[in-house]
Amino acid sequence: MKIGKMLSVRCKICNKELVSVSNKPVCCGCSNMVIITNDRVTATDLSQVVYLNTGQEKKNTNTLSAKDIEWQEKRSKRKIRKLDFETR
Repeated sequence: MKIGKMLSVRCKICNKELVSVSNKPVCCGCSNMVIITNDRVTATDLSQVVYLNTGQEKKNTNTLSAKDIEWQEKRSKRKIRKLDFETR
């Protein structure tokens, strides 16, 4: 049995929140007829549908390692010495 990520949307017309459940289609039942099946959403007017949770995890696009990030944070918190010059 394959467990997919859950997708959730809200219909703006009837304010009903729909959550995908395996292969079973779920419908809001109002005039917009929002139907959610697996990772697909259909409706009469998709501008009246709000995506709450797409079910996709965001990938870490950071190219720096944890050690590099720690070094950068320490560097940004360092104190800068101000030099006082005598004026004649």
